[in-house]
Amino acid sequence: MRIDVVTGLPKIMTSPLGESIIKRAQERRLVEIVVHDLRNYSTDKHHTIDDTPYGGGAGMIMKAEPVFACIESLQQQRRYDEVIYLTADGEQLTQRIANELSLKSNLLMLCGHYKGIDERVREALITREISIGDYVLTGGEIPALVLTDAVVRLIPGVMNDGESLLSDSFQTNQLGAPQYTRPADFRGMKVPDILLSGNHGEIAAWREEQSVKRTQERRKDLIEHS
Repeated sequence: MRIDVVTGLPKIMTSPLGESIIKRAQERRLVEIVVHDLRNYSTDKHHTIDDTPYGGGAGMIMKAEPVFACIESLQQQRRYDEVIYLTADGEQLTQRIANELSLKSNLLMLCGHYKGIDERVREALITREISIGDYVLTGGEIPALVLTDAVVRLIPGVMNDGESLLSDSFQTNQLGAPQYTRPADFRGMKVPDILLSGNHGEIAAWREEQSVKRTQERRKDLIEHS
């Protein structure tokens, strides 16, 4: 898989993409992630990528020209399965969407910023709009990192323990069961006896029961929509 990220603030992306699972996935050549500085596609001497909105109002708007120049240049080099705009008013990211996108070969992500982006970009270039939640962030860089992390970890070979992926929260519209590790007794707080029994069938049944219970208590909406 290849992921291209277009942003006016590329330095925000550097550290997270060079650590942990995403770093190892790139080293193993399971994914290629390329960050593009939108300011390189601006034609004025100040490398401007924003301007005031027509009709007045507060804030600045990302200009159409540099975005078109950047994305069209990239599209000449490869065909993208999705051109994704990270925006607060997009469809909310779910595990289902991450699963779907992990099967693609080429993704392009555009990070929003300022008060928004020229609507003509959305109409002509964007194929999908995604939000990571009902709140506003300074820009789309952090959402792009969240989406990248959610997708990359699902690529076959990225995670050493494939079974772990199948038991992740939200994969089955349920939250995960409580987890414990050594020591079995910590400050008088003991691990449930069932987990020490060695009976894998009973352990699996206990985990399923706890998963359903936790989901009902915390995220009943997941059960209603399953």
